[in-house]
Amino acid sequence: MIVGVLSSSSSAQVLLMLFRRLKVRLMALLWFAVAHFIAVASASAQDPATVGQFSSVMTWPYNAVHAHVLPTGKVLWWPSYGLGDHPTLWDPSTNTNTPAAQAGANIFCSGHAFLPDGRLLEAGGHVSSYVGLPSAYIYNPTGNFWTQLPDMNNGRWYPTNTTLPNGDMLVIAGWIDTRYNNTEPQVWETATGSWRNLSTAHLALPFYPFMFVSPNGKVFCAGPSQTTRYLDVSGTGAWSFVANSHYGTRNWGSSVMYDDGKVLLMGGMPCGFYTTCTTLPTATAEVIDLNSATPTWEYTGSMAVGRKLFQATLLPDGKVVVTGGDQGTTDPNDISHNHPVYTSEMWDPATGTWSTMASITVYRGYHSIGLLLPDGRVLSGGGEGNASVEVYSPPYLFHGSRPTITSAPTSVAYGQSFFVGTPNATSISNVTLIALSSVTHGFNMGQRISRPLFSQATGGLNVTAPSNPNNTPPGYYMLFILNSNGVPSVAKIVQINGTTPTPTPIPTPTATPTPTPPPPPTPTPTPTATPPPTPTPTPAPTPSPSATPSPTPTATPTPPPTPTPTPTPTATSTPTPTPTPAPTPSPSATPSPTPTATPTPTPDQCVVPNFVGIRLNRAQQLWNNAGFTTTVNKIGPNGHAIISQSLPAGYSGSCSTTTITVTAQ
Repeated sequence: MIVGVLSSSSSAQVLLMLFRRLKVRLMALLWFAVAHFIAVASASAQDPATVGQFSSVMTWPYNAVHAHVLPTGKVLWWPSYGLGDHPTLWDPSTNTNTPAAQAGANIFCSGHAFLPDGRLLEAGGHVSSYVGLPSAYIYNPTGNFWTQLPDMNNGRWYPTNTTLPNGDMLVIAGWIDTRYNNTEPQVWETATGSWRNLSTAHLALPFYPFMFVSPNGKVFCAGPSQTTRYLDVSGTGAWSFVANSHYGTRNWGSSVMYDDGKVLLMGGMPCGFYTTCTTLPTATAEVIDLNSATPTWEYTGSMAVGRKLFQATLLPDGKVVVTGGDQGTTDPNDISHNHPVYTSEMWDPATGTWSTMASITVYRGYHSIGLLLPDGRVLSGGGEGNASVEVYSPPYLFHGSRPTITSAPTSVAYGQSFFVGTPNATSISNVTLIALSSVTHGFNMGQRISRPLFSQATGGLNVTAPSNPNNTPPGYYMLFILNSNGVPSVAKIVQINGTTPTPTPIPTPTATPTPTPPPPPTPTPTPTATPPPTPTPTPAPTPSPSATPSPTPTATPTPPPTPTPTPTPTATSTPTPTPTPAPTPSPSATPSPTPTATPTPTPDQCVVPNFVGIRLNRAQQLWNNAGFTTTVNKIGPNGHAIISQSLPAGYSGSCSTTTITVTAQ
């Protein structure tokens, strides 16, 4: 039979052609593997003073998905799925984890940010995939307890929290259930202890939108959608168009405000969040300056590796380090076919370029965390199924001795001059304030940087606190001093406050939003919690002054480490929970929280039937890509959504079940 096949010239040609194609593909795969190996090996072989250094892998009791640096210097974190109400406190000074108080609800998939007094406001949570809780809680880090707030207007699954200049808290976006997106933003008003609904600012937004307070006091939405906007949170709220980013949708990308009013947007992919994409994640990055009279997005340097599901962390020197991520096209829940990115990268705003840094050891993509610690290192942890962390020491920790802060106030007012004691005053070239991190799913809702003015004084520095809460919202910040080599001190944690309202007693909640979570859409075994193992010790540091005391005298300080020579990482076994696949539902039209009767459509409205081959968000995207602002107003009969467009004079619009048309008259 084989002889017969080979004797046929046509068959032989076919076999030869197939062999050549297979050879090309194998060579391409081999080259990709070799190139990746060379990149990793090259970064690993370099001096830590150039690429930094990761610690060995340390086992944690669960997979960290949500994480927050508290005013005490400890890290509050909690895991995913059925373990969502297992908050844990990690103490960097002792490298130990201890259980924290439970909230009383599954706070996985929630939004969170810090109030001015250092308490953490958590909003929403997890009932099942795409189904959110309407509950909200405040965590008190000094007393280790949670306080339940009145319910929000509806459930929120994947919302974003933003601390406002007056100390209130904006909560926006998130899914109510598999059909409806919560389109109505809300503001938690500290003075009244109640929610204010932004009833004239309804807008369907993607998961965990990238929100930042801008210099004009409005809240800027930088993505992941291509259309970027301001939200005016006064009164009942209003949106206004700012600019379209160049690349387009950046789902599972990230964004950082790296200077006053200056935003970096990077990575991500154009496909749906929970789909297998045909497009690889992008390596591109863009910046926008909101201080400009007409802000526009401009490309900056691209990363070496396109990635999604990564962490972007702001450093004391103003650079941004990206850790972890995935460079593949598969659904995030398909963790057996992920494509890890191990190399880290660092962006320098002074040059707009990226540099390849040291490599992590474990996959840290979907459901991972990354945040800046008070000692200047970066905590990198999680990644679904990976109950472990690594700690990154950036290159600046290998550039000589560190300056020290011997004294600093625990609280300052806006514009106040205050004294920072240091024996290194003559060598200090920079002072920075970085807000405490609150991070999940690739977006840090807390971090931002301020660069206060300072001058040398006898025994230390005279520093002037920021005067504009639009640029520096009230709350707790890590105060770093950096010497001429760019080496930062261990931070003192300082509260910046001013005219923020005095908190009033929280009213008794009118509802108990703690339903027993039903089985997820695709039932899988619930991960079984394992007892906290004995953690692998963090590399021994050279002692230097402790971190700023907590808001109360009982705070636990965080001493700084001094990086040691690169160890041989030893991956530890970790409990591997079985992930619950998130469904990809066909969402019905986004309702207002309280649906009302459908008005008769006008020429500037588009009726979008739900189950006829077009998603509501896609209809909005088509309008937005044409440069017009859209708002979902009502839910009509038979589940039809009505989208209103703001069409300028001289334009008309029409729509069908599959297309949106804008015509110049």
